[in-house]
Amino acid sequence: MTKEIISTNDAPKAIGTYSQAVKVGTTVYMSGQIPLVPETMEMVSGNIEAQIRRVFDNLQAVAKAAGGDLSDIAKLNIFLCDLGNFSIVNEVMAEYFVEPYPARAAIGVASLPRDAEVEMDAVMELGD
Repeated sequence: MTKEIISTNDAPKAIGTYSQAVKVGTTVYMSGQIPLVPETMEMVSGNIEAQIRRVFDNLQAVAKAAGGDLSDIAKLNIFLCDLGNFSIVNEVMAEYFVEPYPARAAIGVASLPRDAEVEMDAVMELGD
């Protein structure tokens, strides 16, 4: 098994012992993204909608660095500190994705790194 580490300056640098993404064959495993602005490594300012958009932008940057885009995501996991924000996730997600949508899970959590309100990770399939 050959692993290729995916890294881009267009997404936040890893803040721990992990890679932004790892490609094995044609599958890309994308690490969790929180709403950090890549240039400053600070949390995006604004409300939960701004945080959700920043996370999708970060995921898109990693997907692009791996040779794909959001339409190649097969599985998306969403972690929310407040599941009451689920409808906002759906609204924003509809601006970033078109059918067929990826498989998805939305999970309520007590807290996230850097006091983020949302985090997402994904599995992307690039095909042959």
